[in-house]
Amino acid sequence: MKKMNNIWAPWRIKYIETMVNEDLQEKGCIFCGKQDKEDHQDFVLKRGQHSFVILNIYPYNNGHLLFAPYDHIADISDFNKEQILEIFSFINLFKKRMSDRMNCDGFNVGVNIGKTAGAGVEDHVHFHLVPRWNGDTNFMPVITDTKVIPQALEQVWELLEKE
Repeated sequence: MKKMNNIWAPWRIKYIETMVNEDLQEKGCIFCGKQDKEDHQDFVLKRGQHSFVILNIYPYNNGHLLFAPYDHIADISDFNKEQILEIFSFINLFKKRMSDRMNCDGFNVGVNIGKTAGAGVEDHVHFHLVPRWNGDTNFMPVITDTKVIPQALEQVWELLEKE
């Protein structure tokens, strides 16, 4: 039987504790709150008719993007065809853009539905696109409890925003 490998991400506990301890209902939905905001200030990369693309301000890796519908929907089962098509078109567009501009070696694409599945914002479903590079995991998180993100959010936004 093959042994299962573990991927440790101890630097994420600060984000998880913040999400658990804060009452997000009082603050409102972070995605609904971005719908009418300025794009550059709020790291919104692209807006469509049904959804938008935003940089994750708590990234797992440099360039971590989120794709969310404008509608406050908790489960992908409630998406309509237009929302599905637009979000996956955006994922495809930004995967290609990151490959071309950031020289990624691979990608993680995912969605967490419900708190038990790891959704930090469980009432507004969203997809993740995380670029990966060979060797992007190193000793820093284990030894120093620190994850190195080598590029500022502003720089990533400028790199990926232009058509």
